[in-house]
Amino acid sequence: MANHLHRSDLPDGLDLGNLVAVDCETMGLNPLRDRLCLVQISAGEGDCHLVQFPADTAIPYDSPRLKALLTDPDVTKLFHFARFDLAAIHRYLGVACGPVYCTKIASRLARTFTDRHSLKDLCRGLLGIEISKQQQTSDWGAESLTDEQLKYAAADVQHLHALKQKLDEILEREGRAHLAEACCRFLPVRAELDLSGWASDDIFAH
Repeated sequence: MANHLHRSDLPDGLDLGNLVAVDCETMGLNPLRDRLCLVQISAGEGDCHLVQFPADTAIPYDSPRLKALLTDPDVTKLFHFARFDLAAIHRYLGVACGPVYCTKIASRLARTFTDRHSLKDLCRGLLGIEISKQQQTSDWGAESLTDEQLKYAAADVQHLHALKQKLDEILEREGRAHLAEACCRFLPVRAELDLSGWASDDIFAH
């Protein structure tokens, strides 16, 4: 597996197919406050393309090729916990990403026998793979990222294609695939609600 680090945008002419895994690294967990530092993308074949944004990048970020990929209706973007990433993308890249698939949503609907739905738990339980989360809280806004940070970021998208396949099999078996599809269609709206002040409110409650 090779990691390709790019500055501010994807290279011209890059074709990653119609299903790409996407993840984001930010300065914290509040997309209104904590800037988007890195977007990593994989076609599921081993290589990872990482787009780093300098601290002085004006909002919305000027990344036309990355934005085109994230909004391409013929390319499904595959996330784990898409709700957060979609909010960060909307806030800092200025686009509504779609269509999307979220392995966390799929896991919660498919694997109702457990409350363990983290990426680490899914990789262990469905793929028999152990991934490290040691760099999760490192400084992603640093001007130069370490090899350990790049490896960590790449690992977050490396297994999403395989996880989707496993989760889809369970969803189909249990008759819940249509629910997962509907929830994933709603995720961009859920992210926009988060950015608009409804992050902690359940608008479907009485």
